[in-house]
Amino acid sequence: MDASVLTISPGRPLRASITTFGALVWSGFRRYATYRQATIAGSFTNIVFGFLRCYVLLAVAAGAVGGRPGGYHPAQLATFVWVGQGLLSVVGIWGWTDLADRIRSGDVASDLLRPVPPVTAYLAADLGRAAHAMLTRFLPPTIVGAIFFTLAAPHRWQTIPLFAVSVFLAVVGSYGCRFLVNATAYWLQDARGPLVLWTLGSGVLAGLYFPLRLLPEWLAVTLWVATPFPGLLQTPLDVLVERDPPGMQLGLVLLQAGWGLALLTIAQTVQRRAERKLVVQGG
Repeated sequence: MDASVLTISPGRPLRASITTFGALVWSGFRRYATYRQATIAGSFTNIVFGFLRCYVLLAVAAGAVGGRPGGYHPAQLATFVWVGQGLLSVVGIWGWTDLADRIRSGDVASDLLRPVPPVTAYLAADLGRAAHAMLTRFLPPTIVGAIFFTLAAPHRWQTIPLFAVSVFLAVVGSYGCRFLVNATAYWLQDARGPLVLWTLGSGVLAGLYFPLRLLPEWLAVTLWVATPFPGLLQTPLDVLVERDPPGMQLGLVLLQAGWGLALLTIAQTVQRRAERKLVVQGG
């Protein structure tokens, strides 16, 4: 049986690059499609925690003055929780240690021999993972939330397209952060410490446990401008529930795009420095 091998043609570099990137995305999708039992178990866990979080936030809304804590009415809070539970696996802020494991084992050396740079290759695979999660992990919590609670439906035509773009940028931003945390293994040899810190801090700072709008305004604005964390979950959820006027919605998505580009640029710079370090050490 003949085997087809992806090659980059000098005469058609753009087409070859797109084809190769698409193949890597598809390989990432197929990899996660094999874990059917884990997918079902993960969806069930997200639904259970969705009920807990939703009832807590609705209780907060019931006890708040005016019934709108942080500017959210109850239906917006319910939507924030259930869509957030679905996006948690799509954005994938936890659990990715592929790069750190390969650095520790030395297998990363083979990554450097491939025609696709590691930052690009891992990004493509992560987009495939996110696409699989969107189909299998996003819908169940959202459907369950819609059955048992009153969710807020978007009223502006631009909300759904902006939400889709925002989710894509959240995946890119999350990947950039996770790549940088994993890349600490180039210097530390073992990235478990930074990974633990990332796990503990990212959920809180991204708005997973509670909307960041419940914090003092100066602190919430500082987190949005000075860190990429709100763009991982808080921004797409605020866009979907229409927490802000249209101009602010667009501004938040543009801020996400800026952070995503910055994180990918930093990741590429760190990777180049790490490669020089490997060469100096004879790796």
